[in-house]
Amino acid sequence: MSIKVLFVCLGNICRSPMAEAIFRNKVEKAGLSDQIDIDSAGIGHWHIGKLPHEGTRDILTKNNISYENITARQLGKDDNGFYSYIIAMDNANMKELETSMSNSDGFTGKLLDFHPDLKGKDVPDPYFTGNFDEVYDMIQTSCIYFLNWLRKRENV
Repeated sequence: MSIKVLFVCLGNICRSPMAEAIFRNKVEKAGLSDQIDIDSAGIGHWHIGKLPHEGTRDILTKNNISYENITARQLGKDDNGFYSYIIAMDNANMKELETSMSNSDGFTGKLLDFHPDLKGKDVPDPYFTGNFDEVYDMIQTSCIYFLNWLRKRENV
């Protein structure tokens, strides 16, 4: 049985696909790809089927992280109860998850709660701010700590 992780943001073209790609890269480097499945989804439907935002693609390429096979999708009913860990990018995403998903057997939380210096904060949406570098740094650091936490929790 694999551990299933879902990253969630508003439109699934900036933050959550960036987190999916970064976390997948870290999981591969840790040799855990056969034990941890990673996906991302958006609250909204606006970008279904689209590649990640150009800014996300650029920063991932610059850091030699693949975004292959990542396309936007909307959070759906089939996601409810399927994922062991649902990780939101901000408080608005968390509120939406709390009303639309039960995830009673799993963990739901915010990504920056794993960041050593940014607990309780939101990952700002670079779709509106344009600051993909800042967001990349936040997600990169948070994914290191999230993976360490997950490995201890799941004993992998």
